[in-house]
Amino acid sequence: MIVFFEENYLQELYEKGKTDDKKHRYQPEIVRKYKRCIDILFDASGIESLYGINSLNYEVLKGDKAGISSIRINRQYRIEFTVSDNGVEPVATVCNILELSNHYK
Repeated sequence: MIVFFEENYLQELYEKGKTDDKKHRYQPEIVRKYKRCIDILFDASGIESLYGINSLNYEVLKGDKAGISSIRINRQYRIEFTVSDNGVEPVATVCNILELSNHYK
């Protein structure tokens, strides 16, 4: 799968393990798991293969986030991304890392 990053801080987190943006600082364990999840997206042959990895808890969101998919980093954080098809292979555009509040648990 081809992966693009919508925001610079998302790409910095993946490539460097940290970001210069003070607003988006995460614990080292969250960054390590984020990188692992992005690696899985790169290695995936398609969206169907994400369903088979139970630890990701892949889901297509509904309501005001219709058209956005998500995978879990852990119980508190998830990665939201959109999926499109360029004719050759699926393209995932990583939108953001969302911290889940108690509302979602």
